[in-house]
Amino acid sequence: MSDYRDLRISIIGAGMGGLACALAFAKKGFKHVDVYETASNLGFVGAGIQLAPNMARVLDRWGCWDGIFAEATNIKSSSIREGSTNRELVHVEMPDIAEKYGYPHCTGHRASLAGGLYEGCKKEPAITFHFSTSLVGVKSFGPDKVVFTAQPRHADPYDVETDVLLGADGIKSTVRTGLLKGLNITADVEDTGQAAYRIMLTRAEMEHDPELLELLDSDCALRWIGEKRHIVAYPISNKTIYNLSTCQPDVNFAAATNATYTTRGSKVQMLKVYADFHPIVLKMLNMVPEGEVCEWRLRSHKPLDSWVLGAAALVGDACHPTLPHLSQGAAMAIEDAAVLAEVVSRAPGGGADREALSRALKVYELLRKDRTTLLVDMAAASARTLHLGEGKAKEERDRQFALAKKGQPIPDKWASPEVQDMIYSYDCVKEAQEKFDELYATLTGKADGHTNGHTNGLVNGHANGVAV
Repeated sequence: MSDYRDLRISIIGAGMGGLACALAFAKKGFKHVDVYETASNLGFVGAGIQLAPNMARVLDRWGCWDGIFAEATNIKSSSIREGSTNRELVHVEMPDIAEKYGYPHCTGHRASLAGGLYEGCKKEPAITFHFSTSLVGVKSFGPDKVVFTAQPRHADPYDVETDVLLGADGIKSTVRTGLLKGLNITADVEDTGQAAYRIMLTRAEMEHDPELLELLDSDCALRWIGEKRHIVAYPISNKTIYNLSTCQPDVNFAAATNATYTTRGSKVQMLKVYADFHPIVLKMLNMVPEGEVCEWRLRSHKPLDSWVLGAAALVGDACHPTLPHLSQGAAMAIEDAAVLAEVVSRAPGGGADREALSRALKVYELLRKDRTTLLVDMAAASARTLHLGEGKAKEERDRQFALAKKGQPIPDKWASPEVQDMIYSYDCVKEAQEKFDELYATLTGKADGHTNGHTNGLVNGHANGVAV
């Protein structure tokens, strides 16, 4: 029988999902892992990110959680406030997250998470990075090996033959385009109608204001909510930076003539959007230097009929992009990676049987698709709830917030203990180990990209009574 560790794994993209895939496969013993990245280096940027226990559980298995945790803030509570008045709608204490789930709920810098994954990858001799190299397209998804064309920035294109191709190339995925074309499926990227500003204020900028310094030195994640808008804020980088992430109606991108996803924003426009928010919020927004306002377009696409064709599979935003309101985007990509390495290592025949290898990848889809769809839907539902304007629906939401102080369910999914339990208790690797054989057996016929089987209720990604 062939040894699965000899399979060649090719990964397109070195973002969170791509780095996670590389590290997952290397830690599983695969000897040939190649990562193709368009950028010339991994100069990590970005803003804050939430590091939930289900993510930490995977990172700890790979040996890179401790370094990331050392720079993170251990969040002990969350506060949902009315944007215009700063009136607290509900306060949720979270002192025992680590005790309940084995890991705390933290906030950190995206550069810390990506850097921790990259440092882990650099320690693995099985991983080779090909920087300044983009994917031209996939020539063949099988039935034999996958063949794709790579284009170095300063050299001629060349073809690569690989056993498994993983598309971790984000919302604008070239792998997804080819895979869906091969399946005769269309799934265009869609505008969500929402955009985001991401802001980071330093301790030096905040330390002279006691009101702001109190926010920076806290272990609390805040959410200010208003009609069609909200702001999430929390300390990161050992409390040297205060991170603010906004969400508001997309105006600038909707008026653009091209398909850009980021743009240099206007400070005047940003202040106008949040003009009716409380002075403490406006004080922080006013601290952003003119010319350093960046705005991101939030985009998505409908759930895909399939994530797999032959021995190619999609990962993270390439197959389940999400709004950020549940703070699970990076976690889902990292879980994808861990499950992929697990199922490919379990392919009957060690991967030499191409049909068996493709079926193993379909098990990955069965394990992940229901759960990620649920979380994507919950994030969208949270946006609708948080962004209500004046009227009966808002009155009902605020009544539910008031009842939450007495132990009733919280309308904000992210802060809901019931939702947290469903998300944080999940162990994606354990589920893959326990259910691989059973799910593999449900697949009949050739795994040609369509799921010729069913989950029989096996996948635990359901909310178990938690309403979306």
